[in-house]
Amino acid sequence: MAEKKIGKTDKQRTAEGSALSNLMLDLFKLNSRVLTAGDRLVADLGLTSSRWQVLGTIMASEQPQPVAWLAKDMGTSRQNVQRIVNDLAKEDLVAFEPNPHHQRANLVVLTQKGRQVIEETEQRQIPWVNALAEGIALEDIQAMHRVIMTLAEKLEELKG
Repeated sequence: MAEKKIGKTDKQRTAEGSALSNLMLDLFKLNSRVLTAGDRLVADLGLTSSRWQVLGTIMASEQPQPVAWLAKDMGTSRQNVQRIVNDLAKEDLVAFEPNPHHQRANLVVLTQKGRQVIEETEQRQIPWVNALAEGIALEDIQAMHRVIMTLAEKLEELKG
């Protein structure tokens, strides 16, 4: 893929800064495409990519967590996750349990229906992601993962 020019501000960027800026623009496009493809993959289950992400975060948690902790794990706002969790609760995909450590911050847990939906999404995601990975070297995927995680850590540090 040809290198893109950002514009006049490139004179102030290092070569690495310019390359990272180009990568970020491409990541925005990729994120949009991933969300759109995810929405299509699970639409008939009553999910969107956002709902799927919340359910997956709940499933991946070692123990039930309040909404604020789920949001932190996802790197998004508590309000956004709360809205989605409330919608999922209305559809009996999640439930709230008392939190022994905080009276007002209930724990979010998957219901049986929620577990079934997550299992179905996983069955669909496996062949989809395997097909996407075809032709990409494992080492390249792992290197990109390291870069993304390093950038996430740096952004978290800058947040202060």
